[in-house]
Amino acid sequence: MAENTANGKRKMMAFITLGLLAAVCAAALFVYLNYKQTHISTDDAFIDGNIHTIASKIPGTIKQILIKDNQLVKAGDLLVLISPEDYQARQQEASAALMADKAKYTATIASFESSKKKLNEIRLSAASAKADLQLNEANMRQAERDLKRADDLYKKEAISKERYEQALTSYEAAAARATSAKENLARALSSIDTQKAVIEEASAAVKVQASEINKKQAALSSAELNVGYTKIFAPVDGMVTKRTVQTGNQIQPGQALMAVVPLDNIWVTANYKETQLKNVKHGQRVRIKVDMYPDKKFEGRVDSIMAGTGSAFSLFPPENATGNYVKIVQRIPVKIIFEKPDAERILRVGMSVVPTIIVK
Repeated sequence: MAENTANGKRKMMAFITLGLLAAVCAAALFVYLNYKQTHISTDDAFIDGNIHTIASKIPGTIKQILIKDNQLVKAGDLLVLISPEDYQARQQEASAALMADKAKYTATIASFESSKKKLNEIRLSAASAKADLQLNEANMRQAERDLKRADDLYKKEAISKERYEQALTSYEAAAARATSAKENLARALSSIDTQKAVIEEASAAVKVQASEINKKQAALSSAELNVGYTKIFAPVDGMVTKRTVQTGNQIQPGQALMAVVPLDNIWVTANYKETQLKNVKHGQRVRIKVDMYPDKKFEGRVDSIMAGTGSAFSLFPPENATGNYVKIVQRIPVKIIFEKPDAERILRVGMSVVPTIIVK
């Protein structure tokens, strides 16, 4: 009888224990499901950032490298020096050519101004010749009238032949002077047209020379830029990495020499499944676990969600309209930025992380 009572108690305790275990499991399952609904995680995530590739704009020989691998640099720090001698020689040559053209331009301007001055002198001479012609024509008309009166008087024998001949001589002299004055005026007017053509030619020469100066100035500016390009500076604060150049190497424009990564401006790129992003919005809090620092939880927030899936922007996007279609859950990149940097725990581009977005 006592044995049956003990067995019953043990069965009762077993049932109670199983019931408690079932209740605990149900509660744990409820908590887990609720947690999964409000905490969206993925292990397909990594630290991302801007990578500034350093390249040369000119060909040349590396003369000096002033940094080391993985060195921290400030924006404006000199990284690489390319041998500048060839480019300095071209700069001096361009400067000399510009100075020579400026001297030619000054001489051309002087010639142009001299031509204009000479035109003014010719115009004054033409005005004087015109006035002289008018005076001589007036004297010729007077001499003509005197000759006519002398001719009438001579026919009437009122004056001597000598007086008549003097009047004739005076008329012929006045006519000759008038003809000479007319020729002088014609020559002056012709000189004006000629000088105008000279001025037009000088003006064209000034424009041509000014154009040559502009070309030489552009060549000098280009040479000065090339001299400046022999010094390569850091574009931002960051760490030097992927240095592939050594002193004495021949380089070409666009050739990657190294990279500078600003470690103070990094973020997380998390590739979430499209089925996880229903309630994800800008500004939501994120807890970030970094594999390198398992004892530290970083805080962040959702910055943005990419406009398309990762596969849509791949080099060879899928062509679902061809062949057999198999539905695959796509992943959409989410950008997560850090709230506060940790100076003691430096994060580097490419490190694996596990971000958890808290949607409620």
